[in-house]
Amino acid sequence: MTIDVRTTLAVIAGQRQAVIAEGPDALKFLQGQLSQDLDALAPGEAGWSLLLHPQGKISAWFRITRVTNDRFVIDVDAGWADEVLTRLNRFKLRTDIDISLAPWESLTIVGPGADESQLGGVEHDMITSWAGVAVRDVFGPALGGASVDAPELSAEQFTALRIEAGVPKMGSELDESTIPAAAGIVEQSVSFTKGCYTGQELVARIDSRGNNVPKRLLSVVFAGDVVPSAEAAVMAGDAAIGSITSASYSEQLGAAVGLAYISRAGEVGQSVTTYVSGVPVTGELRELPLVR
Repeated sequence: MTIDVRTTLAVIAGQRQAVIAEGPDALKFLQGQLSQDLDALAPGEAGWSLLLHPQGKISAWFRITRVTNDRFVIDVDAGWADEVLTRLNRFKLRTDIDISLAPWESLTIVGPGADESQLGGVEHDMITSWAGVAVRDVFGPALGGASVDAPELSAEQFTALRIEAGVPKMGSELDESTIPAAAGIVEQSVSFTKGCYTGQELVARIDSRGNNVPKRLLSVVFAGDVVPSAEAAVMAGDAAIGSITSASYSEQLGAAVGLAYISRAGEVGQSVTTYVSGVPVTGELRELPLVR
């Protein structure tokens, strides 16, 4: 079923998980662990943040909401809450803070009117925009009361929207080997004026060098509807210059699209080739986002 989320409301379940951090030391502890300046958030405000390993590589990327002065909600891509819990608890020494997995389900509402849907049973409610499309994530212990009269997006359709908007995902574009600057998420996720936090040194050093990294995240628009697999090599002639991280078919563009990490040898506008079952599929490198 074709769904144009620019004109039609749609839903998809289970895309996010939530972690609750609360206690008298919550702000102080999280401020020393996250790249976002939590002091700058007023109660009820949210921001994107990196949780880094000491070496500066990504443990997780998520949105964090300052609910009150001593209670925060972290919402992260599904399947990555345990990583957040493990990483934060590893550094929680003599600190009065409780960090736990929220016993909530999640529902993502996409398209026009997403912010107007009247929902019940919701404990946490966040809205953002992906390339001009409203994306609302709601969380609650039983979202039966949050039913929405809208068709369900498939995972492939949701992935296509994410690629069009240039939004990286944990486990696809982001993992413990990723340098934040390569993914293009430093500007929205890092404060360079706050105090020290774990993993800060690598982020600051790369920023001082103009964010010059060996590879960067770009999009690829393919000629036709054949969708390459993740990890497929991106070729320029006989040379591999990168690899696909996510791919799907975009109804908006009428073509297969993907995200890929591309080395310095690749340039926006360059023609590239990947292979699907041994058959070459041509494409073009584009900046993010694909759709504005």
